[in-house]
Amino acid sequence: MTAHDSKGPAHALPQTLPRFSATFDPHTLSEIRRAAATGIYDIRGGGTKRKLPHFDDLLFLGASMSRYPLEGYREKCGTEVVLGNRFAKKPIYLKTPVTIAGMSFGALSAQAKEALGRGASIVGTSTTTGDGGMTPEERGQSQTLVYQYLPSRYGMNPVDLRKADAIEVVIGQGAKPGGGGMLLGQKISDRVAAMRNLPKGIDQRSACRHPDWTGPDDLEIKIQELREITDWEKPIYVKVGACRPYYDIALAVKAGADVVVLDGMQGGTAATQEVFIEQVGIPILSAIRPAVQALQDLGMHRKVQLIVSGGIRTGADVAKALALGADAVAIGTAALVALGDNDPHWQAEYEALGTTAGAYDDWHEGRDPAGITTQDPELAARLDPVKAGRRLANYLSVMTLEAQTIARACGKSHLHNLEPEDLVALTVEAAAMAGVPLAGTQWIPGKTGGY
Repeated sequence: MTAHDSKGPAHALPQTLPRFSATFDPHTLSEIRRAAATGIYDIRGGGTKRKLPHFDDLLFLGASMSRYPLEGYREKCGTEVVLGNRFAKKPIYLKTPVTIAGMSFGALSAQAKEALGRGASIVGTSTTTGDGGMTPEERGQSQTLVYQYLPSRYGMNPVDLRKADAIEVVIGQGAKPGGGGMLLGQKISDRVAAMRNLPKGIDQRSACRHPDWTGPDDLEIKIQELREITDWEKPIYVKVGACRPYYDIALAVKAGADVVVLDGMQGGTAATQEVFIEQVGIPILSAIRPAVQALQDLGMHRKVQLIVSGGIRTGADVAKALALGADAVAIGTAALVALGDNDPHWQAEYEALGTTAGAYDDWHEGRDPAGITTQDPELAARLDPVKAGRRLANYLSVMTLEAQTIARACGKSHLHNLEPEDLVALTVEAAAMAGVPLAGTQWIPGKTGGY
């Protein structure tokens, strides 16, 4: 029977039709059509959108009979962390292991950068400059500021290096390991152009590798130069995108890093090609244990600190990362949401852009109604740095308290006392990646043991 033979008219067919195939799903079909119509690849921010093994696939084993929990209101659970005490004369002391990742002035408005500094300072943690240099607002409101030293060298100068509290040499980022950053012309204002020594209004693509070294031996020389410029005071971080974490972390340690930063593919405040975001790199859950193993094999675990990032959202994520061996975490996307990005308050304007609150990821276009990922003066003025900073501080405080709650439940008097044996996995994949048993068993895939 045809549609016309049915009781209803032909246009009354079901609105939800079967997919063309599992391989050619609606998103894939729409991307093929878009590419065919425009001849350009898609750019966006927001990190990977595919579902990957993540911290949600792990659970903590709280104390009961075989472990003794801490009393939450009477027994202290420490959260402080020291970063960079391997060689630096002035290591960094933070009250919480939750730090703010590098996001540039250019990608973000000056108001947003100031707000990040204010929020981080209230809770006693650090924030990071990102590409493009250091703004007076950011330095003025950041109690502890990490200066990123990227392949582009945009905004880099010895004066600002000395003003920073630490220097982060960026080799790669989780959203685009092996690729450079992008900043479209509409976000290169007079001020951004002057700071980066670029022409105003012209698209720029950052270099994917540093111009003055080709490997870890050259990196060792560069780290020595940075130490000399800063009189050996500042901790030197090395940041890598998660791809080959065991070897990359080992080489960073060999080159002389005080701190290593490992960024998984779920991270991605910086805009880049979607094919990069979704197809290059590995999840942070799969990267932590090899990185920790490299540090342990070199006898440097806890001596060279490990910061992990890429999809950190809650205190539970923080606690799980630390239990797997990290010393601290960094957040980017979550920090922007805390400031007010994707807030339903701007729903009508998000809809006018063809999206919705909670889904907006075209940060590179510079039309963010919340005033965060823009250089438009009118839009940027919507963000109150003081209020936004307080929102961020509230969020960071909650994350820290959540992590403390879990640590106490596991009987630990410090977040760094959490360990892999406090964890189990819900899936075989997560068990294999994290190196912890599948829940209800003693089995770790790839290792000895059984049910």
